[in-house]
Amino acid sequence: MFTSSLRARSNRTEIATPALRVRNDEELFLRKLELSAIHPFPHFFESQSFMKDLPPELNTELDKESLDPQNWDDMRALGHRMIDDVIDYLADVKERPVWQPPSEPMRQFLDQAPPAEPLSPDVVYDQFLEHIRPFPLGNIHPRFWAWYMGNGTIMGAYAEMLSATMNSNSGGGNHGPMVVEQQVIKWMTELLGLPQSSSGLLVSGGSMANLVGLVVARHAKSTFDHRKYGYQFGPGAAAKPMRVYGSVELHSCNQKAVELMGMGHESLVHIPVDEYFRIDLALLRKAIADDIEAGYQPLCVIGTSGTVNTGAIDDLRELANICEQHNMWFHIDGAIGAIAVLADDLKPALVGMERADSIALDLHKWLHVPFEAGCVLVRHGEEHKGAFSLIPEYLVKEKSGVASGENWASEYGIQLSRQFRALKIWMTMKEHGTRKLGRMMSKNVAQANYLAKRVEATPGLELVAPVGLDIVCYRVVFPDLSVQELNALNKRVLIEMQESGTAVPSYTTLKGVYCIRVAISNHRSEQSDFDLLVSESVRLGLELKQLPDA
Repeated sequence: MFTSSLRARSNRTEIATPALRVRNDEELFLRKLELSAIHPFPHFFESQSFMKDLPPELNTELDKESLDPQNWDDMRALGHRMIDDVIDYLADVKERPVWQPPSEPMRQFLDQAPPAEPLSPDVVYDQFLEHIRPFPLGNIHPRFWAWYMGNGTIMGAYAEMLSATMNSNSGGGNHGPMVVEQQVIKWMTELLGLPQSSSGLLVSGGSMANLVGLVVARHAKSTFDHRKYGYQFGPGAAAKPMRVYGSVELHSCNQKAVELMGMGHESLVHIPVDEYFRIDLALLRKAIADDIEAGYQPLCVIGTSGTVNTGAIDDLRELANICEQHNMWFHIDGAIGAIAVLADDLKPALVGMERADSIALDLHKWLHVPFEAGCVLVRHGEEHKGAFSLIPEYLVKEKSGVASGENWASEYGIQLSRQFRALKIWMTMKEHGTRKLGRMMSKNVAQANYLAKRVEATPGLELVAPVGLDIVCYRVVFPDLSVQELNALNKRVLIEMQESGTAVPSYTTLKGVYCIRVAISNHRSEQSDFDLLVSESVRLGLELKQLPDA
């Protein structure tokens, strides 16, 4: 048996070093003989001390050491304390300032050398409570309306803990987290009206989701193999460059995407908007026609379901028609508003989204899943996989075992190492259900319209743009101040409001007018919070107008 095994091994082309398993001197001799026969440098083994004697016993103390707690009961008690603190922290969130900047003592405490020796877990947690927890961004507070962020939920926080406990890499393989992600993708596909054959991927957020969607668009519509040749060697690439179209209100992450793809931001054509800040369809048609005549290849139109400045929704149905007419890819940046299909009163505004080739959406916004939770859906699963799939020898899929499974997530995006994001989405949706989550969105839209009416009815305030979805843009106004002076005053009002901890809206500039921007993706906000915002805006405007510029 030994000689036949030796003969079989000697015929192999690869070099292998089988694990050393010996029980006596005779076996050790035979093992050395076998290794010498298959290894091109047999004397290598003679020179190794581990081949001359049996492996020594490992140091028992070191062998048994791990990063697990020395006392599980103590860690259990600390965990119970953390859970109690988390519940109290969220239950009382309205009693605290919305935001405060990191203090100098906090910065000084953190400015230390890496710790060489361990600290008690209780001490580490106490340091977190004292120096880190008091300085959150603030988006868990009912009066946080900056940029566009969800609050999160307590169940979502629990899900993060459970996910980290499992600590699964969701890049691929045959294990539970992959099945949960596939189910979440199936839910999203169904809710947004795409066919069940569509593919999808959970990603960090809208920026990555848009990048994935645009990469697939180029893969599907390119006249040559971009993965093989790229722009440098692709036949005809320079002669017929591609064009991507979106409105001037398009989120900046889409420009980053085309730049990262090597297309350059000159390939992204920004189309002006109408009075409601939606893409101007007539100007879009003209831009496409002009580019075709000039020898460009119109690749993709990016429609927006909820622009970042005002929440405007492009005419998605007509954009789908334009893309079909010109054989273009129809991508939707739905980071803000795509998930609004859960609200019966908002869903009609999103008609046409179901015709998209790809959709980017953020579930850590209006679905209130804790960061990070983005998603991309692609109608054509084979194109999605073709744009990213790469299977080296160490990732070959098996028919059984841990490495089995037909479609690994790593074949649909750029990440191989991926956290178990799906659990917090799955648990959030299971806890609340789509109807309640939709009602929270409807509530926010009603609150946005309430705030807009309060602004219009309040002397000294002015609505700057029509309300789109749940975003209100307004400013403090005085007839004796110029546009430049009003812009400076409103910036001071906003910063004072933030630094006092009263409320945290953000800002934007529309047609040269600086405005206070209130994005109400907040399930904890109530009417009284908006009443306070209005009264504080008026008060601060009057006070700061009397003060010299800082």
